[in-house]
Order: sequence, then structure tokens, then C-alpha cells
Amino acid sequence: MGRTGRSRFQFAIDLHSGVPVYRQLIDQVRGGIASGALASGDQLPTVRQLAVDLQINPNTVMRAYRELELGGVLETHQGTGTFIAHKKIERSSAERDRQLTQLAGEFAARVGAAGLALEDLIERLRDLMPNASRR
Repeated sequence: MGRTGRSRFQFAIDLHSGVPVYRQLIDQVRGGIASGALASGDQLPTVRQLAVDLQINPNTVMRAYRELELGGVLETHQGTGTFIAHKKIERSSAERDRQLTQLAGEFAARVGAAGLALEDLIERLRDLMPNASRR
């Protein structure tokens, strides 16, 4: 069902970010889809395997997978696994705003903790934009 010949998507969690682990997993799946690292039909690790790999409670993985499934992002097929759904994922504006606010807050906190200026982060983000006009 999933595509072959591509590297397996890697999850990574940060226990010191202040973001709940299940939320990090959800955001990483959504981010993987947005970046093209995950596509329709790609298989995710089993709940047990991901919990072992990340050394977290399987209930945490189950919660993330369940929320993604309810949102139409994942499909679980009994006996074969959990896959990225075949339909286009639509994010509500409230979810989009929540995620942008969370990411902006995390980046601002990391920049401050590193003793750097927020303006420098903003400039670096502008540099990452394709065809960005320089100010």
C-alpha cells in the first residue's frame, strides 16, 4: 500500500519544549505531509514500534494517531497498519492559527534563550522564503 524506495519518515520529540508529546507527533505528521516527506498511502510505524523507538508511552502514540484519524489525516486498516489518508487534508483556520502561534512562540523562546535577537530570526525566515524580496 505504501510507497517503496523512499526513506522512512523519522519522528523526533523534544521533552523540554513544553509542547505535549502527542501534539508534537500530530504536528510532525502534518508537517511531513506539508513538506512532501509523507504522502497518501505511506505507512506509519505501529503504535508499539513508535513508542519503543521514541521511548514514550504507547497511549501517547495512540492518542496522536486517534486524533489524526478523526481529523481524516490517517486511515487505520485492521491487520495491515496505519497509513496517510488518500484525501486532501484541510486544516481549520483555528487549527492553523493555533499551530502558527505555537511555532512562533517556540522559535521566539529558543532565540531568546540562545541570546539572539528576534529580528535576526525574522530575517532568517525571510531568507528561507522562495523569491523573497529583501528589505
